[in-house]
Amino acid sequence: MPSISKRFRRSAVAMMAVGALGVALFASLAPAPSGASSHREAPLVAADPQIDNTDVYAFVSPNRPSTVTLIASFFPFEEPAGGPNFYSFSPNALYDIRIDNNGDAVGDVTYRFKFTNHYRNTDTFLYNTGPVNNLTDSTLNFYQTYDLIRITSSKTQTLVNDAVVLPSRVGDASMPDYGSLESQATIGFDKATSKAFAGQSDDPFFLDLRVFDLLYGGNLSETGDDTLAGFNVQTLAIQVPKTSIAIGGNPGSNPIVGIWSTVLRQTTRVQTGSSCGTACSTAATAGTQTYSGSYVVISRLGMPLVNEVVIPLKDKDNWNASVPSKDAQFLEYVNDPELPHLMNAVYGFQVPDSQPNTPGIQRDDLISVFLTGLAGLNQPANVTPSEELRLNMSIAPCEAGCSTHSDLGVIGGDNAGFPNGRRLTDDIIDAALRVTEGVLLPSHDPRADTLGDGVSRNDVSFQDHFPYVALSHSGSDPNPHVVRRV
Repeated sequence: MPSISKRFRRSAVAMMAVGALGVALFASLAPAPSGASSHREAPLVAADPQIDNTDVYAFVSPNRPSTVTLIASFFPFEEPAGGPNFYSFSPNALYDIRIDNNGDAVGDVTYRFKFTNHYRNTDTFLYNTGPVNNLTDSTLNFYQTYDLIRITSSKTQTLVNDAVVLPSRVGDASMPDYGSLESQATIGFDKATSKAFAGQSDDPFFLDLRVFDLLYGGNLSETGDDTLAGFNVQTLAIQVPKTSIAIGGNPGSNPIVGIWSTVLRQTTRVQTGSSCGTACSTAATAGTQTYSGSYVVISRLGMPLVNEVVIPLKDKDNWNASVPSKDAQFLEYVNDPELPHLMNAVYGFQVPDSQPNTPGIQRDDLISVFLTGLAGLNQPANVTPSEELRLNMSIAPCEAGCSTHSDLGVIGGDNAGFPNGRRLTDDIIDAALRVTEGVLLPSHDPRADTLGDGVSRNDVSFQDHFPYVALSHSGSDPNPHVVRRV
């Protein structure tokens, strides 16, 4: 029996099972050969990096295949030596990883991280006052703790209480064994069936970000440089049994889940100045901020590369504040996506159309990849078209060395990879470039088969155990952005 990817190549349209609304909706959600998945993608989050969700990953854990690993990263472009106020999560936000386990575009299980700041001594400017060998050392002057909460319609449960966040990697003198600190920050919970991690890591995404210079220089000459090499991010990761997130706790009969991440903040923020009148009683409160009101979504991310370039400027913040069940509001950007026309203008590529004999542009191929899941692979029954990262938990993991492994995922013949979830090693830019330019359609420009940005892997190797992301880059490194693959 041919693989899902081969069958899809032969007849992409035959696999479509969505109505006219879904068809119309998706082109606006199609991926683009653009910047770092969701780094600085909208005006408000670009000015608020602590809540800027950069990437989401979801995969069956390769060394614990009865579990799934869900990863969400935030705060792009963290310079390793960026002190004295190094990087952290916002204590005034709620960071969620959400799971839709019945395909209705509504979250059924939420894992929520809530952070608290701690200072041991505010009479110094130092992040740490000496070497830090343990997360509990008094020399770690600033640190964060978090609670991890699981939320369903019937129950709210605290899974982890006051766990310590892995701090920023100040330098080798300050943190001589950073790997040990990461191990201490990896927490077991739920009778050791599950794990959690929060803290700094290497930015796991890899690409050449010069796409914004007229699509790689106007002649594809500006490729091959990993723009994110040497930068860090703030990462959240959980590893939980499949039974914890499958509908009815039964991954055998209900293995497909949709995943996305959101950040929520309260609606009102008050900044106190030195002349605050009735707003404060003493000058000591000047320079403080307070938050109040209900919590609202201000950032979200599921599939990579959606908000980055497909959604126009006027609706980027609206997109971040919305939820998958309301994605139909972006209908107007659907039938004639901007990116293929840019590729046509700069490189002369034909504009892909899955229904070339009908008026306007229609991208049925992209609907299944990015909106509903691929029929027969990761499309839930009675799916509501919406932007989620969909994972079929019954597909066995396939890492490097596996006979069918491909960093291009499904279009490379590897059904364990993107868009069936997203592994850290999946080459999202190359896959997205080729799919956007029509490789899944019966007729497409043959140049689309080899499109890519020249960056095929991360600047440093990922770990073979949870949380799998690479250790963050050290502030001691004088050249952190020079690629040194190991």
